[in-house]
Amino acid sequence: MSTATVKQNNHKEAQDFMPINGTDYLELYVSNSKQAAHYYKTAFGFKSLAYKGLETGSRDFESYVVEQDKIRLVLTSPLKSGTDVGRHIDKHGDGVKVTALWVDDATYAYEEAMKRGAKSYMEPKTEEDEHGKVVSSGIYSYGEVVHIFVERKDYSGTFLPGYQKWESDYQPTSTGLKFVDHMVGNVNEGKMNYWVDFYANVMGFKQIMSFDDKDISTDYTALMSKVMSNGNGRIKFPINEPAPGMKKSQVDEYLEFYEGEGVQHIAVATDDIVKTVSDLKSRGVEFLTIPTTYYDVLTERVGEIDEDIESLRKLGILVDRDDEGYLLQIFTKTVQARPTMFFEIIQRKGATSFGKGNFKALFEAIEREQELRGTL
Repeated sequence: MSTATVKQNNHKEAQDFMPINGTDYLELYVSNSKQAAHYYKTAFGFKSLAYKGLETGSRDFESYVVEQDKIRLVLTSPLKSGTDVGRHIDKHGDGVKVTALWVDDATYAYEEAMKRGAKSYMEPKTEEDEHGKVVSSGIYSYGEVVHIFVERKDYSGTFLPGYQKWESDYQPTSTGLKFVDHMVGNVNEGKMNYWVDFYANVMGFKQIMSFDDKDISTDYTALMSKVMSNGNGRIKFPINEPAPGMKKSQVDEYLEFYEGEGVQHIAVATDDIVKTVSDLKSRGVEFLTIPTTYYDVLTERVGEIDEDIESLRKLGILVDRDDEGYLLQIFTKTVQARPTMFFEIIQRKGATSFGKGNFKALFEAIEREQELRGTL
């Protein structure tokens, strides 16, 4: 029976007891933060924001912070061997370590999570500089991913205490990326429901959608997914697990090369996906390719849309419709050496779903990449 319908989580404790204002920042542990920062500026149109390193008194690691509209990426690398950052990179390669959530009260959020069974990553602490103070705390999530609660209502600085403003002569024009729409995690087989329960019971999220292996499958591979969302819908975490198939699925490949559970992709929103993707392609960002026959029956499947079909065909942008409207989406190829993390560019025109009608075309495109890598 297909379960790809909107439905309420039946956890009695699931309630919005932990208000979250949005994503504060995402921190990626990377092998070369300076080069990674340049890549995200050059290819994706992020601008220089802040820096922490030897010049600011940080002896073990350095971080470059880049920003585009409401999206902040912190790119962190070790400055010496034997660090926790270096160990993480050695095991997993480049990837997301921290999903920081903007809250009004970081101490309250931490205490609520802990009394509901969270594992502590960082007790509440206050950091101050001439611009004010920031309170932060943190808990562990799947794999080695952590959620840090950030309270910054008494802070007017560039980013966080301990960072200095990073001024660069090279400030590229924006590509139109607005905010983090959702972030997808891949977990081990049999662990999806465990993490669904975690987000419901520990953080008060609700399950808003569920997809089984009949919804997300091809002739060769399958996976299952459930989408968890906080009360105001600003934080959405789809959670994937592999399902048995004839060949190795994209989640299996991710788990093998990331060597554990982690963030599979970050979906970032735009108001004009045609312009954004055209711009990104001109800067060298590579996307998965879709057979042009996908567009031959597009209007029959999704109805009339505002965009020119030929422009979508040329760029490889996918379209899907739900009861609320339609969405447009496209997926980059992986953005680091290992076949693990990638980005999704999404434009919502009313739709609140995640593109179920595109799953088959998308996963066949991923399988073609897997076949080239010899990992299918």
